[in-house]
Amino acid sequence: MDTEAIRARIDHPVIDADGHHVEFLPLIRDFLVEDGGPALGAGFDRLLDGPALTRGLDAAARRTLGVSRTGWWGVPAANSLDRATAMIPGLLHSRLDEIGVDLAVLYPTFGLVPMALDDDELRRGVARACNRYYAEAYADHADRLLPVAIIPSYTPDEAIAELDHAVGELGLRAVLIGGLVNRFAPGHDGDRAARWVDGLGLDSAHDYDPVWRRCAELGVSPTFHSTGIGFGSRTSPFNYVANHIGNFAAGAEAMARSLFFGGVPTRFPELRFAFHEGGVAWAATLHADIISHWKKRNLDAIAHYDPANLDRALVHDLVRAHGPASFVERLDALDDTLRFLADPDEPLATRDEFAACGITGPADVTRIFTEQFFFGCEADDPMNALAFHGDLNPNGARLPAVFASDIGHWDVPDFRGVLAEAWELVEDGLIDEADFRDFTFANAVRLWQGTNPGFFDGTVVAAACR
Repeated sequence: MDTEAIRARIDHPVIDADGHHVEFLPLIRDFLVEDGGPALGAGFDRLLDGPALTRGLDAAARRTLGVSRTGWWGVPAANSLDRATAMIPGLLHSRLDEIGVDLAVLYPTFGLVPMALDDDELRRGVARACNRYYAEAYADHADRLLPVAIIPSYTPDEAIAELDHAVGELGLRAVLIGGLVNRFAPGHDGDRAARWVDGLGLDSAHDYDPVWRRCAELGVSPTFHSTGIGFGSRTSPFNYVANHIGNFAAGAEAMARSLFFGGVPTRFPELRFAFHEGGVAWAATLHADIISHWKKRNLDAIAHYDPANLDRALVHDLVRAHGPASFVERLDALDDTLRFLADPDEPLATRDEFAACGITGPADVTRIFTEQFFFGCEADDPMNALAFHGDLNPNGARLPAVFASDIGHWDVPDFRGVLAEAWELVEDGLIDEADFRDFTFANAVRLWQGTNPGFFDGTVVAAACR
């Protein structure tokens, strides 16, 4: 079914929760120099020259420098109309009906780059210049196009400063928090090959509660677009596809797991969090895994595995009665095997690994995953259907998947096809039309309006959202 036929059939707006614009970089550079001076302009130029600067490096050099292959040829080219549409706000606004979208929340393309820059001055300067660009370039199109502000998060202070500027001063309504921060291991400052991943929650280098509190005060839902490229198994020096497959799911899972086990959603129940572009399959797995682990490893259940409860005399007798001679000959060393993964001196203070979560049982886990966590799903992913199958998810959970077109990037060869791709789930009988309404409309409303009831005021979907 084509876009026009789908729109004629449904009785609700379509909200694109994660489309992408492609920035007009000369204007951002001018803003950067105007605010920060020529030195930052030179840093900006180095960012654009990055591929050329690393192209001659062999695999060993890339490993030493911690360089993994990232995106290349990542925006439309043969479809020149779509390339221009992603860049020109007025053109995108004029084509939304053709695309089948009523309102688009737009995420950056170049703006994703500064989020992971180790250079403090350049990271903060580019973020501020980008946010000024988003506010000014899209000011005349706010009825249907809402660009997100980019919020670098290497420290809580820089995140709060940019939240106050981008939301409080520029008036941007939605935010993209930097998310995963690759930090240098102690004693390895500057060594990009020796870094650990900070998810801003569990075991973070900083207390980010002031950031989440400021988000609540400003009425913005923290959203994330975290990449998994550059850590774990996605570190190929030359193969972007190998690195890219599953990377957003890995980044989102790491971020959600850190926030959950750090107790962030429990301490800030008024906030809604979104993890974009990784789909929902990882979330279904994480939701089920946390519940499974809680049932067997909460503080009470873990006593079943307490070495103090082992009847050593019984084990001794059973080895003597049923073990081979080679076991019986070594019974005097039985404790050498019994103490493996059973250290009796495990401190009481570290046994409750769910303490920081603030949860009391599986129902709390499901509440977070169905009311506070939202999952950006690209239109062509058939696994999106998992979100709506309560028969497969613990506690009958329906996970709030939100429609994310990803227009502007290489995986959308024609902007006009995204709604039809999403509708294929209905055509294939994997979801019904009520699920489609949640996917393309209601869950996006819950995501942003749940934190800020006035989020959609002044837009073409305001009445429907109310």
